[in-house]
Amino acid sequence: MSTAVLNYQSPDTYGYYGEFGGAYIPEMLQKNVAELKEQYLKIMADPSFIQEFDDLLADYVGRPTPLFKAERLSKEFNTNIYLKREDLCHTGAHKINNTIGQILLAQRLGKTRIIAETGAGQHGVATATVCALKGMECIVYMGEKDIERQAPNVARMQMLGAKVIPATSGSKTLKDATNEAIRDWINHPNDTHYIIGSVVGPHPYPDMVAKFQSIISKEIKAQLKEKTNHELPTHIIACVGGGSNAAGAFYHFLNEPTVKIVAVEAAGKGVHSGMSAATTQLGTQGILHGSKSLLMQTSDGQVVEPHSISAGLDYPGIGPMHANLYASGRGIFVSATDEEALDAAFHLSKTEGIIPALETAHAFAVLGELKLTPSDTVVVCLSGRGDKDLATYMNSIQSYR
Repeated sequence: MSTAVLNYQSPDTYGYYGEFGGAYIPEMLQKNVAELKEQYLKIMADPSFIQEFDDLLADYVGRPTPLFKAERLSKEFNTNIYLKREDLCHTGAHKINNTIGQILLAQRLGKTRIIAETGAGQHGVATATVCALKGMECIVYMGEKDIERQAPNVARMQMLGAKVIPATSGSKTLKDATNEAIRDWINHPNDTHYIIGSVVGPHPYPDMVAKFQSIISKEIKAQLKEKTNHELPTHIIACVGGGSNAAGAFYHFLNEPTVKIVAVEAAGKGVHSGMSAATTQLGTQGILHGSKSLLMQTSDGQVVEPHSISAGLDYPGIGPMHANLYASGRGIFVSATDEEALDAAFHLSKTEGIIPALETAHAFAVLGELKLTPSDTVVVCLSGRGDKDLATYMNSIQSYR
């Protein structure tokens, strides 16, 4: 493990986590990003901002979310497994934590128009939700392929008043939606705030999103202390695409060396099948969507199209915080295939009565690989509920009856 990185939570002044991060942006966006970089920490530290953010998390989002001991899973794996129930947040996933924070930030920056990208649709729904709450214009970019496989979330966004614009280039998934959102931001630099949904993009976005999502691990510490008399788990597990739920679940444990950080990527049809999104296994250093990180690319720098059954993990890169966790050895990065994620989703549903999002199911798929002991305390971030994935589940249901 590198001894040069003393704080895994926060980037340096230039936005780097170790050798990953920074802000690689076109000239037209320099003003926007500079304004954010100059103001975000100041705004987030303002007592009136903190009060409004905390009030909305409590009264609108429904926090704190429960920490549930999964008794049957615990018995099966002969250990102690707790589920952080982000699926019980308003809108059905952790994404709302970040969009609440960013809409309040946008208001204080004087922005009147909000854009966002979405893959699984949960971030799009969360963005549309807070825009409706605050009466702001909302445009969501979504890959044409994702619009087809996440139809319930598209309907929810439209019902909330958002305009959903399809991305029709490339793989027509999350990467392409992000490209379109960045183009929009370039064309509307003065009145528009881009609510990025994950710990990706130019500095300060990865740090800002991680800070808004860190409420997850803050609550886990307090809840574990109450339930077990110890605030530190032995393992914290989360799925990782760009990595916002993982950043939030890991955040307050990153500088606690006794806690094993386990990040689960999407292996798709198999890591080396040519249809995968296991970035740390297949990626190399490069620039994607405004930051230096690990991404899947050809030898001449062309982005390799990813694949995952889960739209939210169907992304060819990983956030710079997570790239640093991988490169430094602080994080344990593993992967689960589409089939393994489906198996885990049906198993959790029948074992604990909880239908998870397909993204979340990847985190459960690796429990059998971790050599857990009866004295371990394992927390899995249950990042989202499975309503949006029912069409996919229904296509497989005969195999699991």
